[in-house]
Amino acid sequence: MLDIFLWVVFPYITLTIMVLGCLYRFMYRQKTWVAPSTEFLEKKWLRIGSPLFHYGILLAIIGHAMGLIIPIEFYRALGISDHLYHIGAIYGGGIAGLMVVAGVIILLIRKVTMDRVRIHATFADFFTVIALIIVAGIGTYMTIVYNTTVEAYEYRTTIGPWFRSLFAFQPQYHLMAEVPTLFKVHVVASFGLFASIPFTHLVHIYSAPIHYLARSPQQYRSRSGYQVRK
Repeated sequence: MLDIFLWVVFPYITLTIMVLGCLYRFMYRQKTWVAPSTEFLEKKWLRIGSPLFHYGILLAIIGHAMGLIIPIEFYRALGISDHLYHIGAIYGGGIAGLMVVAGVIILLIRKVTMDRVRIHATFADFFTVIALIIVAGIGTYMTIVYNTTVEAYEYRTTIGPWFRSLFAFQPQYHLMAEVPTLFKVHVVASFGLFASIPFTHLVHIYSAPIHYLARSPQQYRSRSGYQVRK
């Protein structure tokens, strides 16, 4: 019963909350959809933490798509051996994970230590950053440490097919039975994070803000020395 709840019921509950919550927020609270800029409150740490997080999360999404959505047979048909795939996953995923973790830690320190930023931060802001640290931290540990010191776990034959089966509405929960505990914790925490998206600034990820990575920095100027010309 626990397996059925964790790998069938819980994923569908969290995904339903995410989808319905995002639809409601888009239709009735569009003005809160975007993530407001806090650059005018503090620039130095934001310029370091924000790009690290955004570039890292983009790479992490691509990496997860390659591992969970694309079947293992596709790589083998291309002549990519399992060993070669895992080497690429360890280096690529490790770099992406470290970027995300470093970025969110910097953003958390900024929220805690900078008075002007902390005053404007909400509970949802702190929850988001801490949840990202937990999820990304576990994922980075699995990629860099577990896969190199314990074993290079082949999640493409268990977690991947199970994940795809959810969207076919034929959940193969039995595939998760022998998955290492750490991987299970990462999956459960990730789905919990999905459910929180409609209630946080993470919702703007569905606006596909790819242009953010290449846009020019926003400029803020103080009005203390501003004089109106007569």
